[in-house]
Amino acid sequence: MCGIVGYIGPREAYPILIKGLHRLEYRGYDSAGVALINNSGTLSIYKAKGKVQQLEEFSQQKDISGTIGIAHTRWATHGEPNYQNAHPHFSMSESIALIHNGIIENYAVLKEALIKKGFEFRSNTDTEVLVHLIDFIKREENTDLCRAIQLALQQGEGEFFLASDATPIVEYTKEVVYLNDNEVAIIERGKELRVVDFMNSEKSHKIQHLELTISQLERGEYEHFMLKEIFEQPRTIRDCMRGRINIEGNNVVLSGVLDNTEKFKNARRIIIVACGTSWHAALIGEHLIESLCRIPVEVEYASEFRYRNPVIYEDDIVIAISQSGETADTLAAVELSRSKGAFIYGICNAVGSSIPRNTNSGSYIHVGPEIGVASTKAFTGQVTVLAMLALTIAKVKETISQKELEGFVAELSQIPDKIEKILEKSDKIKKFSRIFTYAKNFIYLGRGFSYPAALEGALKLKEISYIHAEGYPAAEMKHGPIALIDSDMPVVVIATKNNLYEKVVSNIQEIKARNGRVIAIVTEGDTQVSKLADFCIEVPDTHEYLDPLLSVIPLQLLAYHIAVTKGRDVDQPRNLAKSVTVE
Repeated sequence: MCGIVGYIGPREAYPILIKGLHRLEYRGYDSAGVALINNSGTLSIYKAKGKVQQLEEFSQQKDISGTIGIAHTRWATHGEPNYQNAHPHFSMSESIALIHNGIIENYAVLKEALIKKGFEFRSNTDTEVLVHLIDFIKREENTDLCRAIQLALQQGEGEFFLASDATPIVEYTKEVVYLNDNEVAIIERGKELRVVDFMNSEKSHKIQHLELTISQLERGEYEHFMLKEIFEQPRTIRDCMRGRINIEGNNVVLSGVLDNTEKFKNARRIIIVACGTSWHAALIGEHLIESLCRIPVEVEYASEFRYRNPVIYEDDIVIAISQSGETADTLAAVELSRSKGAFIYGICNAVGSSIPRNTNSGSYIHVGPEIGVASTKAFTGQVTVLAMLALTIAKVKETISQKELEGFVAELSQIPDKIEKILEKSDKIKKFSRIFTYAKNFIYLGRGFSYPAALEGALKLKEISYIHAEGYPAAEMKHGPIALIDSDMPVVVIATKNNLYEKVVSNIQEIKARNGRVIAIVTEGDTQVSKLADFCIEVPDTHEYLDPLLSVIPLQLLAYHIAVTKGRDVDQPRNLAKSVTVE
């Protein structure tokens, strides 16, 4: 949440900053602003409520010259979205402009102290407190903290770019430097990059190479990034498996596990911490690991885990799942678990992000940048890695036979081809999705491995269409939610062929007896559910454990098409941001 981009070098800064903000807008889009040192030497700030487009329109008649600048697109935390609360923020002397991503938890105390020192505040943000504090320290202590960047710094030859992530700067440089917590980067024209800690001690920094390409950041032929990312999933899952499943398709090798064989063989239990979509993937991981490896697994909301004084043993393994690798609650859960001596394993998408740098081992999902705020390909990438992780542990612990392993790996290898078949049904889903734009509520049902997929389908719908949707285990419906069923209530049921199929059929009959409208996800060739449901979407047959990788695809498409029909901004839904770096 919140996007930051900066530039210092020989080029005009404003075009670079604006292009960078457009690429970061998925991180926040309720206001935007830019600060420039103009050619006249004046430090100026221009900002606007709304999206980056509004900032461009506002700044057209302003002096946007200069080769030094910073810019910000905001996801509101302190203060409503408006001009006053938009970043950048001036110090009272207007000699410092600051942009900031995150929350300053003790801002109220600091603000009160600064007011007593004579500082005046124009906004309700915690960031303005910080810029005034920097100004105060600079004057009172005669110290230089003017270039404090906490999130990310990118370095090019003869010029510097800084950003919240790599997307705004990939066309200018492939060389990046990642900052750790409590580090400050100091960049000055004509000088080498310096990184220091809060005690002003010099810190070493390693230049890394970006693999990101411009084409990955463009929509191409697709109307929205979300649709593009849904259709990318056959390729991204293949990328996720590449180098981990052998050419023959009968073995899986996850180096993060094999390099720590004894840890996994002797683990007392596995705790998975995650938030949102990653938490749904974690629930599937729980099923996979317990079923295949016979290790007890607990899945925790990272935001709750850190505050309830959990029991953590030194022979526990804690798996942290996060698309961005910057999720604040998940990072805090990692730090807590590490302090208790547990072995930490990260599953992330963003290379070089904070979680991979703070774990003992891990695996990247390698699905490429995900621009749409509602996660799609990251979810299937996470489930794919969890499946490979479970298989690798099972092989190490000898809880799976070679024949079972080979059959499972062969089926996993076929998942991308099967997803391609489902994507061919997009137009069919688009047609009947128009019927359900009237709905105010949806219920999603599934059992076993399909229950987390039902949760994920409900989350996608509520995120981008603003229709209230809830996921339940199908058997739990009769313990309360069945009271909601009537002719106006659409119910999405995952009813693929597995050992709970007949029980799900009974649940569907209970819904139809109360005039509920059923959209069913069924296995190709199904005849039983197709006679009961109002609408059926067929998916290819697969191993029960891998079924969520297929059943979630029509749920993603259903949510997308309903939202588009309702005129929603599916890539940037209201109130949401892609990378949640605050509690």
